[in-house]
This record gives sequence, C-alpha cells and structure tokens, in this order.
Amino acid sequence: MEVRKHCSLLRLNQDLIQDIRNDTPDIRFMELLCAGKADEVAGLFREKKMFWDEPPVIDAPYERFEGLDGIRRFAAGFNGVFGAAVSSFTPVFQTRAGGRIALECVVSFVVNGMIEEVPMVVVTDLRTPKLLEEVRIYCHYSYVPGLQPYRKPIFRSAHLETGDPGLLTGAFKAYYEALHHAPYCDAERIRRAFAPDCIVGGYEPWDAPVRSREEMGKDAQEFGKHLSTYIPACVGMRYETLIDDGRTSVIEWVHVVSRQGAEKLNRVAMSAVSAYTKNDDGYLCSVRICDFPGHETEIDWSRTGITEAEAKAINRVEEFPAGCGNKPQLPLL
Repeated sequence: MEVRKHCSLLRLNQDLIQDIRNDTPDIRFMELLCAGKADEVAGLFREKKMFWDEPPVIDAPYERFEGLDGIRRFAAGFNGVFGAAVSSFTPVFQTRAGGRIALECVVSFVVNGMIEEVPMVVVTDLRTPKLLEEVRIYCHYSYVPGLQPYRKPIFRSAHLETGDPGLLTGAFKAYYEALHHAPYCDAERIRRAFAPDCIVGGYEPWDAPVRSREEMGKDAQEFGKHLSTYIPACVGMRYETLIDDGRTSVIEWVHVVSRQGAEKLNRVAMSAVSAYTKNDDGYLCSVRICDFPGHETEIDWSRTGITEAEAKAINRVEEFPAGCGNKPQLPLL
C-alpha cells in the first residue's frame, strides 16, 4: 500500500533498534488499540488504581479519558480520530525502568486507501507485569485533524524550577546541565555531549520536509546554538517522570515559563516528552523531542478547554536563578 506521508522516526533510528520485548503490556495495548478491540484494551486496566482511590487514565493529545468506560471510548474512537479505518504499529524504541515503559513507535493509519505514518511515544505506568494503571500518549498536534497546538500540563509541578541534574547520569546529565544553565544554555557543552553522528529528530510536524540523515546530522551539531537564544532565560523543561535504562533516557516534562518568555515569545506551559539514546562510547547518538515550540500564536483558545489567562498562569516564574537546579533555600531557623 502506498504511503502518503512518511515520518522519520524509524528511518533515522532503524540501526539502533534492539531489546524490544513483545510480551509487555505496552505492546499488547498498542496491538489491541490498532485492532479496535475496545473491551480488550479496557481489560488491561482495573476499575481503580491499586493504591489510590482513582480511576485508570489514558491521557491522549486530544483528550483525557478516565475510568474503564472512558478507556473503552478512547479505544473505540482511536482510529477514527486520525481519519482511519484500520491501523498497525512498528516499535522503534522500548525503554523499561522504574515501573514504567516508554514505547516509541510508528503508527500506520490507513486513510482513504493510503498509509499515513504517525510517530508516537506511549508511556505506560504498570500495575503488574501484565496490567496497566495509566497511559500517556504523545504525538505532534499536526497529525491529529483539528487539534490545537496546546497540551495542558498533565502533572502538577512540585516546584517551579528546572529539574535536579543529580537524578541523571553521564551524557544525559551533561546535556541537561548545559541546556538549563541560566541565564542561557551552553551550546558548546551541549555539542560535546553529542556523538559526531548524532541525530536530532523523529517527531517533526506533518508538513516537515524529508531530510537525509546526513543533513540532520549536520544540523545536530548546531542544535545548541539555536537553543541558546532562549533556554532557559525564557523557558525551562522541568521533568516530571524519568525512565532510564542506562542506554536510553525518556523524560516527560512540562515547561516552566519566565516573564521574559511569556512577554517576548508568548510561551505557555505545556506537557511534552523527550528521549535520548547513548552509543557504546557514552555519547548521545539520538535525541528525539515531541513538543510544539513556536506554535503558540496559532492556538485558538476557544477550542482548548482552558482560557488563555488560565494557561498562561501555569508554571510562571519571574526568572530562573543563575546556574542549574539552584533553588533558593529558606534561611535556617
């Protein structure tokens, strides 16, 4: 079947695929979801979370679904949201650690007799080795017909600063420290965390041009220079979950926005996800980020379920303290 739209996630990273287990509930979830088996998708959950009096949840880019009935509704409508009759998926990365699994995959939707490839990150919180408690799905908004370029923060941040670098190790830590060293990130330190053939990409918008691996590799070496124009002076990425198997680190994060970022760049706090893979020498060889930067002016706030004022009040700070992870300390009593 002809492919109407190719995505780059698999093409860029096919030589890195390894250690994907097919007996895990994330894989089963996607198999059943693509097959439209709503009752069986719901069967992967229980009526309440194990240790909390809360319903199971699927948080998709376009809606949050709670409880078993909500999960059935999500599964029954999944293909239709993308305008498809049927779909299938190809796993690319599977990162397992700490009771969570991050599955990066390409979902192939059949739309009007042609395939449209959509790169997705599917993060599952495990109840048991075979059952799920919560699922959070990420893809670029441009793949979902009618979706706004806004993703309300899924997590409520414990404090309004970037994450603590000590929770990371190796190249992941070096990259994060360089990225979030206020007032502006260190482009050269970011470059030094990258392997010479590092690729940055995989979750580009629907209309992004298809570029060669060589072109994207060249851009990766200049990646930090672009970031250093606004991170973290305008916006920081505070991680809320961390899935790190020693080879790949997947971070679910939310923006923390400074006054400068809000007033000069119209930035607003959103949920997003990033994944970083190291080569055998310990350098980053693949960086994959799924967010909506620069599209804030396109948001139609009448269609988001939250007002512009409410959204802009989330995770706002005056500015970030100098350094990285340097929260002001209360004086000793």
